[in-house]
Parts: sequence; structure tokens; C-alpha cells
Amino acid sequence: MVLVGDVVLLGVAVIALWIGARTLVTGASRLASAAGISALVIGLTVVAFGTSAPEVVVSTGAALEGQGDVSVGNVVGSNVFNLGVILGLVAVIAPFRVMETLLRRDALAMAASTVVAAVVLADGIVSRLDGAILLALLGCYLGALWVAIRRENDGVGGSESSDGSGSAPDARDRTEVRFGLEGGRVLAGLVLVIVGGRVLVDSAVGLALAAGVSEWAIGATVVAAGTSIPELVTSVVAARRGDTGIAAGNVVGSNVFNVLGVLGIAAVARPLTVDPAVFVGLVWLGVLTAFATAVLATGRRLTRLEGVLLVILGAGYSAVSLLG
Repeated sequence: MVLVGDVVLLGVAVIALWIGARTLVTGASRLASAAGISALVIGLTVVAFGTSAPEVVVSTGAALEGQGDVSVGNVVGSNVFNLGVILGLVAVIAPFRVMETLLRRDALAMAASTVVAAVVLADGIVSRLDGAILLALLGCYLGALWVAIRRENDGVGGSESSDGSGSAPDARDRTEVRFGLEGGRVLAGLVLVIVGGRVLVDSAVGLALAAGVSEWAIGATVVAAGTSIPELVTSVVAARRGDTGIAAGNVVGSNVFNVLGVLGIAAVARPLTVDPAVFVGLVWLGVLTAFATAVLATGRRLTRLEGVLLVILGAGYSAVSLLG
């Protein structure tokens, strides 16, 4: 009966994630338009950090319970899944060329955070000091994003009416209503995505444990894929709607936040000891990051064929982790 219950919960979680992701993407797109902020910035911040919330919950919880392998495996596996399966599916659905300078810069930040992760995990231990440093780096990244947003807002300023007519208050009222409506839509979508992601992970881990899968393999595959479902659904929905800025920004922003934020918070909560198998995952992640950075930072077009290759590499990591 327990297994049947896990299967039912798995199905309910997937439905909740799908509805939540559609609500989140719709609200984020309209909010960006109302605020005069690009969809890319929304994808890199609100959507990316919001869909990474399940990783925070799961990795921190695992750390507090002394399950360092699950905590770190979740971060590494989630980033592999994001770059392989999710970015690959986005390219298969809607091949795109990266033109925005902002995303190129953030692709380099993603590559840098991957190098930082390799350095931090080199000795097999992530201390509280390591976690604090990671969180400080995240603060620097968020500061840079804030500066970029301010510059973007300055660039689109000056569009308000200055003729003193009575139409201006009505326009402001409509804007406030739209901000309230779309902000509520984003919040509702995030709640569904976070709750759905948590339920999915719990049920998936229950099924994996029943099958006798190791703790590291669970963290690197089942938990990683489960906590990445919000990013997957959100990016696929965004790509189908033609919002490639949100789709690509979601992947890049999530990967940066996973390394600097999720790993940092988990290590500060409790120092982590890591299985040597993490190095195989880091090599896999390094290859995918180098490829994705080369595409995104140079502004080259990501084709469907390359998308298929990314999906194969992402799925291959899960197979190797389970078999290993």
C-alpha cells in the first residue's frame, strides 16, 4: 500500500507542478511587461530562484539529518539535469540564438560558480566557512543583477505622461491592479511549484529506497531530477510560449543559485561530508557547463541537434550514477 500511495502522490505532484509552472510563467511574463523589465531578468531572478526553492528545502533538510551525500548529490545532479535535459529540451522545442549581453555575462557567472564548486568539494568536506563564502559570492551576484535591472529601468524610463491631464492617475491605478494581479499569480505559481516539488521528491525517494538504490545515487538522480522538475516544467512551458528569455534565464539562474545558495545554506546549517563519487559528477557537470557557456556566452544558435545531444548527456549521467 505504501508503494501505491507513493505512485499516487507522484502523479498528483506532477499535475501540481504543471499547473504551477504555467501560472508562474504567465504571471512572470506579464509582470516583466508591466514593470518594464525584460523577461530574461525575470527568468534569472524570480523564476530561477523560485523554482530552486525545492533544492533549498531538500538539501538543507538532508544536511540537518546528516545525509551529506543526498544534499550535495542534489546540487550537482540538479545542475547536470538543468543543463542537459532542460536546456536540451528547450533547444529541441524552440532553437534560439542568445543575443542579450546580460545572459552572456550570467553564463560566465554560471561557469565560474561551477569552478568554485569543484574547489570547495575538492577535499570532500564543505565546512560552514565554505558555506559562508558561497553565500557571500551569491550576494555579489545578486548585487550585479540589481545594477543590471536598475540600468534596464533607466533605459526605459521617461515614458510616463507629463501633460498634467487627468488620465495619469487612471493609468497608475491600472498598473497597480496589474502588478497586484500578476504578483499574486507569480506567488500562487511558486507555491504550487514548491509544494509539488517537495511531494514529488518524497514519493520518488520512497520508491527508490524500496528498490534498494544507494543514498548517493538517490541524491544525484531521483532527488536531483525531482527537485529540478519545477525548472523543467517552467522552462518547457516558457519555450512553448516563445519566452526563450525566461526559459534560458531560468536554467542559468538556477544553476548559479544551486551552487552558491543551496550548497551554501546547507553547509552553514551543518558541515557536509561528501562521497568520492561527487568527482565523477563534477566532471560531467564541467563538460556540460563548458558546452553551454560556449553557446550562451558567444551568442551562437543552440540547434535542435545540440539539444538532443544535451538531453543524452544529461540522461547518461543519471544512468551512470545509478549503475555506479
